[in-house]
Amino acid sequence: DESESENRLDGETASDSESKSEFGGSSPVPTSDDTPEVLNRALSNLSSRWKNWWVRGILTLAMITFFFIIIYLGPMVLMTIVMCVQIKCFHEIITIGYNVYHSYDLPWFRTLSWYFLLCVNYFFYGETVTDYFFTLVQREEPLRILSKYHRFISFALYLTGFCMFVLSLVKKHYRLQFYMFGWTHVTLLIVVTQSHLIIHNLFEGMIWFIVPISCVICNDIMAYMFGFFFGRTPLIKLSPKKTWEGFIGGFFSTVLFGLLLSYVMSGYRCFTCPVEFNNDTNSFTVDCEPSELFQLQEYNIPVLLHSVLGWRTVRMYPFQIHSIALSTFASLIGPFGGFFASGFKRAFKIKDFANTIPGHGGIMDRFDCQYLMATFVNVYIASFIRGPNPSKLIQQFLTLRPEQQLHIFNTLKAHLVDRGVLASLEDA
Repeated sequence: DESESENRLDGETASDSESKSEFGGSSPVPTSDDTPEVLNRALSNLSSRWKNWWVRGILTLAMITFFFIIIYLGPMVLMTIVMCVQIKCFHEIITIGYNVYHSYDLPWFRTLSWYFLLCVNYFFYGETVTDYFFTLVQREEPLRILSKYHRFISFALYLTGFCMFVLSLVKKHYRLQFYMFGWTHVTLLIVVTQSHLIIHNLFEGMIWFIVPISCVICNDIMAYMFGFFFGRTPLIKLSPKKTWEGFIGGFFSTVLFGLLLSYVMSGYRCFTCPVEFNNDTNSFTVDCEPSELFQLQEYNIPVLLHSVLGWRTVRMYPFQIHSIALSTFASLIGPFGGFFASGFKRAFKIKDFANTIPGHGGIMDRFDCQYLMATFVNVYIASFIRGPNPSKLIQQFLTLRPEQQLHIFNTLKAHLVDRGVLASLEDA
């Protein structure tokens, strides 16, 4: 009847109500922002709309400042922060599931969830260590053994958790326990895999880490600003406050911002060079000869724009062209990560994932778009940028047995002679 349908959330169907009654009907209490008392007193005379604007603005500036600080502290601190953010995001999502189904006292639910997080992180970070710290791994006997059998150890750890889950099954909760098993694994897929890709992007060069993240931040800020001052047309039902004016304004602002930020950062080796581990000093280095991506090139401007701009050519870094693709994705597709998160929150009747950041919600509320962006950047680099890494090939070559090295040498020599490369070198 009408009264029953009015009591449901927007988009909730009859089957949703039945599932809710089957699984207890309890839902998390909507989170509230823990705004600092100092801000509450300072902004007490403002309306709730403008108070929220100032709280969000002040906390946004604080987060941007923190972002600059961790960039200054270097790659190791960045990787540690990514790891901490990943754990906090996982905690927020798992806590929602626990709050929904806590009345059933599911055995080992949270224990198994954290155990699977440990297993997946061991697998991914072990792969990263083997890939980027190959020489260090080969130098230390324990690390060499762990690296050699890494995938087998990872699989054994996962099987242990799988068996623990099967042993924890209770007859009256079979369906619910499998729901939560799937919940944990989808969370791992979304959070852990994406954070692993962020670290891979970082090793390609700080610029591949900073520019995409900054574009998402810029789009979020500018879409909010344009929507706040000019927003009139709703964009999507999942996020009622999102407007077309904010979406379009955020797009053009982000593309312009990406071009300018890329131009500034492309001139510094500390941002453009791949992050590599120096085995002699046991530290990270970011010193190299800049690739063609980060060397100024002259481009012809289309004839149609000659009269408008008054230029025939323009000097810019090739990376700036790639930044257009990154900023376009950040402003057109990236927000769908936020829409996905909004749908998730509406499904469980919560405003935010947590109340960690006043005016912004939880950590997951700030990183819902970043994870989608990380995947795109990783795929983009693999598809259009990255080529074979000679230093890694040499490292692997040096670990082979002498007869294997000799076989590769003779094969490579014959190949170069056939192509005429080796002969030209000898003539020279």
